[in-house]
Amino acid sequence: MILEALGSVVLGLLLAWAATVRLGHRLPTRPLVYCTGVAGALFGDFVTHTALGPGTALLSLLGAAAISVASLSLLLRPTGRLRRRSATA
Repeated sequence: MILEALGSVVLGLLLAWAATVRLGHRLPTRPLVYCTGVAGALFGDFVTHTALGPGTALLSLLGAAAISVASLSLLLRPTGRLRRRSATA
């Protein structure tokens, strides 16, 4: 269980690092991105481990990756300015 949690933390850090490298211009500050990646991975590992039970470490890490990516995607900002039209236009 401890190794599974450490593995999900490392996985969350790697996913957050990849997101900052690839999409750094669309994300907020790096500490927030890293914390979100790790927290999402730990939560995903917890949920998957609780649902599937012990002995499914690989599937738990897959669930950790899915939740971490989903939580990191919530931090993305739009690329350009949003055009707002008035109600009369």
